[in-house]
Parts: sequence; C-alpha cells; structure tokens
Amino acid sequence: DVYARVPKLVNHLHLPVQHGSDRILMAMKRGYTAMEYKSTVRKLRAIRPDLALSSDFIVGFPGETDADFDKLMKLVEDVGYDSSFSFIFSPRPGTPAAALQDETPHAVKLARLQRLQAALDENVKRISASRFGTVQRVLVEGTARKSDSQLFGRTECNRAVVFEGPTRLIGQMVDVRITEAPQRSLKGEVVTAQAVTCAAR
Repeated sequence: DVYARVPKLVNHLHLPVQHGSDRILMAMKRGYTAMEYKSTVRKLRAIRPDLALSSDFIVGFPGETDADFDKLMKLVEDVGYDSSFSFIFSPRPGTPAAALQDETPHAVKLARLQRLQAALDENVKRISASRFGTVQRVLVEGTARKSDSQLFGRTECNRAVVFEGPTRLIGQMVDVRITEAPQRSLKGEVVTAQAVTCAAR
C-alpha cells in the first residue's frame, strides 16, 4: 500500500525470505509460507512492475532434504531476484535451531549453496542484459573506485553504474544511458543536459 501512495520510494526492496520450503520456514519460525511470500511479491509488482527485489537465503538448515532445497530453487526461479545474500546455516549458541539434529554432510550443503548461487547469478545476468540501451535515473554517489575520472552512482533499482562525468554531478540525479551491461556494475553515459538535484524531486 505504501508503494502505491508514495511515488518517491525507489524501485528496490530488500524482502528477506530465507527459504522456499514451508516445512523449513516453519522450523525457522518465520511466520509465513512460501505462497504467502510470493503473494506479497505479486501485490508489490502489480503496483511497481519494475520493482527490483533482493533477499537472504539459508541452505543446509537442520533437516533440509533434497525436496526442500528444490522448493527453494523454485521460489528463486518464480520471483527473479536482482541481488541476494546466501549462506550455509551456522548454528548460534543458545538458539532453538542450535539444538536441532543435523545429519546433512557439509559437502551436500556446499553443493546446494553453489547451485543456488549459480541460479541467482544467472538471473542477475538476465536482468543486467535487459538494462542495455535503457536510460536509468542515477544518484551520483562519488568517483569510481578504479578511476577518479569516472563517476559512480546507483539506479532507482539499486544497481551500480559507472560513467564519465564532472565531479560537480556528485550528490545529484542524472539520466544515464546504459552502454555496457556486465553482471554487476553497469556502464553508461550521461544523457541529461542538466542534472537535477535530489532535493528537487
């Protein structure tokens, strides 16, 4: 509802999910099902079709089966994340999960993590490729890490962009045409004749 009422909200949202199996979500005490999570995503994208989502994932939670992991992979495929953070479960002393019996070999957990990250990376590549040739609104944050002659900023979808431009643009919003679309940081060129300050939005 807030996304419908407040147009100034950027087209990026971090929406943690942790897993795609209802059985594992229940064991994690997450308080929602995979279907409920995907329903929330559908509602958000009905309001903001270009909304980019990031999330957190945990593989190897105690008791995770191949079937559970397949459900996580299906959720990742269905949602299509722009970025993510994924980890192998690590028990924290004093938490209920730390007392759960865990019979899954570490090698299996690692293989699952690698499969998950490969799928997530493929989706990021696909999204990056779709940005090629488009004009993106970018907040200029500073000079690029690898070159003081280039600027660095982020799109409204929180995607990093590197481009040529004067340092006076730092702190302002500019339109940038994407000329290269590698997996992570996009590259582009400024197309606006005059930058618009953030305060003017």
